[in-house]
Amino acid sequence: MSTAAADAGAAPKKKGLPKKLMIMLLAAVLVIAAGGGAAIYFMKKKAADAAAAEEADAGGEHVAAKKHDDHKTPPTFVPLDAFTVNLADRDAERFAQVGVTLEVEDAHMAETLKTYMPAIRDSILMLLSHKTSAELVERAGKEKLAHDIGVQSARAMGYDIVDDDEADAAPAHKAKAADGDEEEDPKPKKKKKKKPAGDANPIKHVLFSNFIIQ
Repeated sequence: MSTAAADAGAAPKKKGLPKKLMIMLLAAVLVIAAGGGAAIYFMKKKAADAAAAEEADAGGEHVAAKKHDDHKTPPTFVPLDAFTVNLADRDAERFAQVGVTLEVEDAHMAETLKTYMPAIRDSILMLLSHKTSAELVERAGKEKLAHDIGVQSARAMGYDIVDDDEADAAPAHKAKAADGDEEEDPKPKKKKKKKPAGDANPIKHVLFSNFIIQ
């Protein structure tokens, strides 16, 4: 009887969690921990990428600003008084009124150009007076005139300008025939000559502000 009373008075033994459930809970905790770690990693990576992108944009803006600052000084334009000159037409009396503006590198060259202005104007007048209205009415003729004005104006200032157009327009070679008369050689022999360097033309562009042919 004492044994039964002792068994009845003993506290019931607590049962622990099943082993399988504990493993499942532990696995869930590990998954949650891993997910949180991954989330933190990706958040940090995203922030780093954003910071790198902002730095790259700032660097690009800096490079663009530097390129803009590295641009050369803007060109200087020197307008000339309009030219009115009789053209070289033989069938009729024709004249041209032409406004010319010369573009140079900087203000210093513009002042130098003004010093030689009488010689420059004389060169341009001589050039215009040898042109015909047929030569100047077409776009190609105006472009050729602009080119020639740039070359002759620079030469008037003492620059040694080598003009390829003048070399191309050289007269054809002459060859003596058997009877002693001169005739044009249809296939002149081209001699390879070293092209002289010459000076760089200080006049960058020739612009027309007015062009009237009557």
